[in-house]
Amino acid sequence: MIVLRSVALFLLAALAEIGGAWLVWQGVREHRGLLFAGAGVIALGAYGFVATLQPDPNFGRILAAYGGVFVAGSLGWGMLVDGFRPDRWDLIGAGLCLLGVVVIMYAPRGA
Repeated sequence: MIVLRSVALFLLAALAEIGGAWLVWQGVREHRGLLFAGAGVIALGAYGFVATLQPDPNFGRILAAYGGVFVAGSLGWGMLVDGFRPDRWDLIGAGLCLLGVVVIMYAPRGA
């Protein structure tokens, strides 16, 4: 159950961070205005909060593992929202990153 909660929190954090960054991008780079950029800043702040809810107490471990979730999530966001089509190397890289998440977060550790 703890692993499921952790995975759900990683997914929520990815949604907040990637969505927030996308909103800022839209506001600034695509000239959609301050409302987009401001909403993005709020979403990015929410990401920071969600990361603190992870059950593991180690900041460095959580942020390192989240990096892998961010890589894979960014490619997924690009596919769903921007029509990006990753090539096999993108997919292999994302898979390796997610494997890293599993090793960093969920490998058995001695007490």
